[in-house]
Amino acid sequence: MLDRYTAAAAMLMAMAAPAAAELELSLYLGVQSAHSDTDSVRLPGAAAPVSRDIDWRVKPFENPLYYGGRATWWTQSDFGFGIEGTHAKAIAKAPDRAALGVDKLEFTDGHNIITANVMKRFPGAVAKLERFTPYVGAGVGVAIPHVDIKVTGAVGRTFDFEATGPAVRGIAGLKYDLSEKWAVFGEYQITWSDNDATIDPDPTVPGQTAGKLETELVTHALNFGISYSF
Repeated sequence: MLDRYTAAAAMLMAMAAPAAAELELSLYLGVQSAHSDTDSVRLPGAAAPVSRDIDWRVKPFENPLYYGGRATWWTQSDFGFGIEGTHAKAIAKAPDRAALGVDKLEFTDGHNIITANVMKRFPGAVAKLERFTPYVGAGVGVAIPHVDIKVTGAVGRTFDFEATGPAVRGIAGLKYDLSEKWAVFGEYQITWSDNDATIDPDPTVPGQTAGKLETELVTHALNFGISYSF
């Protein structure tokens, strides 16, 4: 009788146990563009902000490179859950810097986006091409850029990482299986982030209040990468 109860308990535990997930690690490089709506910059000590449409440059192939990586836990239902980080850049051009009264205005170490993702893949969706798997995904997280701002004439400089606000990500791609474990992929990504960065006051000016940079930054990227699953 005890053996019967033991066997029944083992069967129930097996039925209740979740299906083993497949862990996929992905790394990518790519090309990127960036744009924003009206940006607002209030310099330290200023009474009012200045609004301007900043023409951001991204330079994805200059050091530090544009790159990203993610870890995805795929379930048997082909839904995936994971985390992703992207390292990008955003650099204000000289005319915008001059109009805003700064010598430097950039996120070059870089404009980092961290999101928790939900993914969906569609194996077998490409007829007669079983090695190809389309996928889509979306993520919600935070922007943590390295803020680098030098106000014209100031001694000090803002040069630090800041958690500047929420971020979202959209993904659509196609993976090609090289083997059971290795694959390559190409994808389109769009990210949006609402950045509220602090501009440090000049340490040589007693009592000067901090400034503020506000920008909603949108990036578009074509990524190419490699994945390993286990």
